[in-house]
Amino acid sequence: MKQGLLIVLSGPSGVGKGTMYSRLLTVMPDLTVSVSATTRKPRAGEKDGVQYYFMSEKQFAEKRARGEFLEWAETVGNYYGTPKAPVLATLGSGRDVLLEIDVKGARQIKAAYPDCVTIFILPPSDTELEHRLKGRGTESDSQVRARLELAKSEIAQSGYFDYRVVNDDLERAVGEVADIICKIKGDKKC
Repeated sequence: MKQGLLIVLSGPSGVGKGTMYSRLLTVMPDLTVSVSATTRKPRAGEKDGVQYYFMSEKQFAEKRARGEFLEWAETVGNYYGTPKAPVLATLGSGRDVLLEIDVKGARQIKAAYPDCVTIFILPPSDTELEHRLKGRGTESDSQVRARLELAKSEIAQSGYFDYRVVNDDLERAVGEVADIICKIKGDKKC
C-alpha cells in the first residue's frame, strides 16, 4: 500500500490558517483531519477533540515525555503539539494528512519527515495581519503585540518552506494550495 502524503500548513497567527484548513477539507474531502493538542483555553465555540485536544500543562508534559507528539512548541505562553499515533496510522493506511501547525512545529516535522510538504501562508501585509489579530477580539493588546513580534520572526523563516502562498483572497489562496497538493500527488482529477 502506498504511504499517504503529510501536508503541513503553517504561518503566523492571524494569517488565516484555520480558515484555509477548514476550506481545504471542504474542497479536498479525501484529506484527513489531524487534531492538535494545546494547553490554551478554548475559544468561544471550540470543542475538545474537534478544534484541539485541550489539556493541562501537566498532561501535555507527560505526553511529551513519553514521545507521543510528532512535534510540539510553546507559543505565547501555551503549548501546542501534534499527537503522533493517529497521524502515522493514517499515513500508513495510504491516506493523506493535513496539519495546521505553527512555524516551529512545521520545521520539526520537516526535519523528522523530510518527505512531508510544507506550505507557508503569508499575510498580504503587516497592517492586514494586525487588523486580523485585533479583529478576533480574543486576546489583550499585549498578547496581540506579542503575536505580531513573533509573526515577524516567523515570516523571516518562510524561505525554509517548500511553498509560500499569500492569503490575500481566501478562495484564490485555497485554490493555490489545492493545486500544489494535486501537482505533488500527480493527480490530474484535482
